Amino acid sequence: EDDADEEAVVSTQSTGDEVYIQAIQQLGSVMEHTIKQNNAVDIYEEYFDDMAEDGSVEPPSAKTINVFRDPNDYKRSAANISWYPDNAQKLAVAYSILEFQRSPPGMCMDSYIWDVESPNKPDMTLKPISPLVCIEYNPKDPHCLVGGQYNGQLAFWDTRKGSQPIEVSAISNSHSDPLYKCIFLTSKTGTECFTTSTDGQVLWWDIRKMAEPTETLILDLAKGDKPTLGGISLEYESTMPTKFMVGTEQGIVLSCNRKAKTPADRIVANFSGHYGPVYALQRNPFFPKNFLTVGDWTARIWSEDLRESSIMWTKFHRSYLTDGCWSPARPAVFFTSRMDGCLDVWDYMFKQNDPTLSLQVCDEALNCLRIQDSGSLLACGSHSGNVTLLELSQSLSQQQRNEKASVTQIFERETKREKILESRYREMKLKERAKSQQEERPAEEEGEDPEELVSEADKNFWFTVEQEKIGIEKKEKAAEQ
Repeated sequence: EDDADEEAVVSTQSTGDEVYIQAIQQLGSVMEHTIKQNNAVDIYEEYFDDMAEDGSVEPPSAKTINVFRDPNDYKRSAANISWYPDNAQKLAVAYSILEFQRSPPGMCMDSYIWDVESPNKPDMTLKPISPLVCIEYNPKDPHCLVGGQYNGQLAFWDTRKGSQPIEVSAISNSHSDPLYKCIFLTSKTGTECFTTSTDGQVLWWDIRKMAEPTETLILDLAKGDKPTLGGISLEYESTMPTKFMVGTEQGIVLSCNRKAKTPADRIVANFSGHYGPVYALQRNPFFPKNFLTVGDWTARIWSEDLRESSIMWTKFHRSYLTDGCWSPARPAVFFTSRMDGCLDVWDYMFKQNDPTLSLQVCDEALNCLRIQDSGSLLACGSHSGNVTLLELSQSLSQQQRNEKASVTQIFERETKREKILESRYREMKLKERAKSQQEERPAEEEGEDPEELVSEADKNFWFTVEQEKIGIEKKEKAAEQ
């Protein structure tokens, strides 16, 4: 009986094994087919992951996030703005009154660092010995910043060490006019910067030792020892470390080379096109050969290859322009601020004759503007010290498809057009000169030498005088008889 049971169990097991084997064989072929399919096609692939979001369909816009107001009773102008280098968490604002003799006695000279999420109270107070006209964070060290003062001195702060400046340049070796612009240079130490002022000098500094400047450049087109042009704005591109540009209060932009063989050769070229001070000067971040200038009633785009004229320009506005800058995210977009409180956003991919977006930020003059490195946050400073923080829409802050190639074509086309017009103008001038010379030649061929004509006229004059004398003498003799 036991043997019969064991045989039955073994028989059942063997039958089960056969069924199991058959099932595995059937499933194995199905699984093999599925695995081959998975190896051939990635079922988890994101087909549109590499495609950038197209914000071009979204209408351009900007919304106000915060407004930072000068906490003092006597309101001062927001003269300059600098963003915190590491992120969009903070911004430094320089406050001063630039109108001559308008500053009241005992006026507060403080400037402030603001937290973008806390507009009610400054994050930190900077206490210069003279009001700040410009301010700039050190891009290599976010704790360090420098400020250009109204009395021409350069001050250096380390925010970890309090509100007082760590060091200030000696007044005898500083600018003699307000220090309008300061830019940090690309260097191994990260402590070098250069400044300009309407006193006609560009000075280089090392903030570790500010007793005197390391170098000096006199702004004079005649290459003399006395300045003839006053500096208002500066431009420096880290990819071209020896080159820099200076915008002057006479409306001329100077292209310079710091490492020229002689001091007289430092000013390489000049570009004339504005009727007043060049308040803003910046190379296009994507096309360094092209640069933007803002002054009088227009903004102009230039090419280094063409010195006679700008290649593109805005229409003449009714209100004076005060500042401008390129978008760091989009090569076709730049911004300008106006005296009537309006901010203009220009997008040359959309249209070129009018701004793509005009915002009435306030009812007073906008003095300055500064965009954050991401290209989505823009700060504008007004005449009464209000700094408005704006967030730009994606269509203005994200690069569009083929935008870089399109802007390249626009700049090349406009540069070529201006070169053709310039050569045509020179050709017409040569023709006019040749025509005037041909008109002068017949007179010379007839022997009518100008000197001979003068001599002949002189003889005729004195002959007439002698004849008159003889006539008078005859009349007198006749009267005596």
